[in-house]
Amino acid sequence: MINSINNERIKEISKLKEKKYRDKSNIFLVETYHLVEEAYNNDLLEEVFILEDYDFNLDVKINVVSESVMKKLSSTDTIPSIVGVVKKKDNNEIKGNRVLILDRIQDPGNLGTIIRSAVAFNIDTIILSDDTVDLYNPKVLRSCQGMIFQTNILKGNLNDYINELKSNNFVIYGTDVNDGISLKNVHTDENSRFAIIVGNEGRGMSPEVRDLCDKFIYIDMVSSVDSLNVGVACSIILYEMSDING
Repeated sequence: MINSINNERIKEISKLKEKKYRDKSNIFLVETYHLVEEAYNNDLLEEVFILEDYDFNLDVKINVVSESVMKKLSSTDTIPSIVGVVKKKDNNEIKGNRVLILDRIQDPGNLGTIIRSAVAFNIDTIILSDDTVDLYNPKVLRSCQGMIFQTNILKGNLNDYINELKSNNFVIYGTDVNDGISLKNVHTDENSRFAIIVGNEGRGMSPEVRDLCDKFIYIDMVSSVDSLNVGVACSIILYEMSDING
């Protein structure tokens, strides 16, 4: 058992709670058995740290640690029973015909919610702008419930990605509460090639990204409400533009 928080391996692994170390090493931490199992099923789990007497039987390197050490590794107030060390997925190209583009989303809870909805409503690829909150932020991982392992997620310069999509005959939809087409009048089918851009919580899409849109869509709402939380709005759009509801 590892009992000391000053153990060199523990000090090294605990650094992964910070983005700069996740970026440098291309590994990150997950907590709870569900997320560990998702990582394992996708061949991304490298090792686990567990409390003594925790029942764990996946075929991976196991380190038993004390509660004080587990607290050092965890990003939550409640000490978990298991923490996994996970490799980042090597996604490098756009896949499929349904793409979601996120421009400067800042709240990790919003990003996690959006990822979860994107998987639920048949989005093939999610593209994050360089200045969107870190995909491997612990709050993102908790709120998306392991869905990062179930979809293709890219990060980079949105102008480049959008121009690539346009060259491959994708229709680029921007979201705008004040202009464009009502969502109920947008019709897609299983053969449609489209990308939906969702902008920052307070500022919406950047001007550069907005200029690349082919069409704008909005959600009909009562006049006393002028906007929705970005995670809620995005989920509605994804549902309506999926083929789930026929």
